[in-house]
Amino acid sequence: MSSLQRFIPGLLTYATLYLVFLYLPVLLLPLFSFNDGTIVAFPLQGFTLKWYGQLGQQDTLIKALGNSLIVGGVTAVFSTAMGLFAARAFVRYRFKGRELSEGLVMLPLVIPGIIVASSMLVLFISIGLRPSLTTIILGHTFVALPFAVSIMKSSFDQFDQSLEEAAFDLGESVIGTFRRVTLPIVFPGIVASLLMTFTVSFDEFVLAFFLSGNEPTLPVYIWSQIRFPAKLPNTLALGSLLLFFSILLLMIAESFRRRAAKSQI
Repeated sequence: MSSLQRFIPGLLTYATLYLVFLYLPVLLLPLFSFNDGTIVAFPLQGFTLKWYGQLGQQDTLIKALGNSLIVGGVTAVFSTAMGLFAARAFVRYRFKGRELSEGLVMLPLVIPGIIVASSMLVLFISIGLRPSLTTIILGHTFVALPFAVSIMKSSFDQFDQSLEEAAFDLGESVIGTFRRVTLPIVFPGIVASLLMTFTVSFDEFVLAFFLSGNEPTLPVYIWSQIRFPAKLPNTLALGSLLLFFSILLLMIAESFRRRAAKSQI
């Protein structure tokens, strides 16, 4: 038995404990959302669906959900559109400052969110933009762009450039080639980017908290509710639905990403 094989059981145990530690609190969220009592503790006081039924009766919640859907949808379109052309430039062309520009695009992944949020708030106020859904969209696009670029780069990395060259030889224009040849092939990557960036925007809290003003998104609304113990069960029910929704979107995005990767093989 090699030295590596002797470490495998220990590594599996460590990985299992790590995953349990990471995801067990998340799994408890939907469990307590069905609790009949308002105290989040064991033992559960009974099974109920009333907390879910009360969600549709809260006008502020519905408005916050609508704000998040608007912000997430617009952010997904903007970041994916910019990520599409940025990824194509990074993969296909060699130009001066390419590594620097790519690093700047990916910079939001390593900058603390609180720094980005406070800086954007100062910037927007200084240029006359008051906190609103518009400022949230601008901030979320900045944060979501690295995800879009990463996904689209994986689509363009395995793209056969000879297909575009063949279209040019047949007399097709640059725009026509992009629309008829490039776009259909990288379309699964575009869908994956849209879903991923929408999820990133929909779940983001720090930027939305600083830039929302009197138009809160759903995460900001949830934060405002958890300070009141009587509203905690409704928040748990809402959080469970958001958890399921986010996982579903990420699974669909991953499915499209893998389909895009297989189509290039």
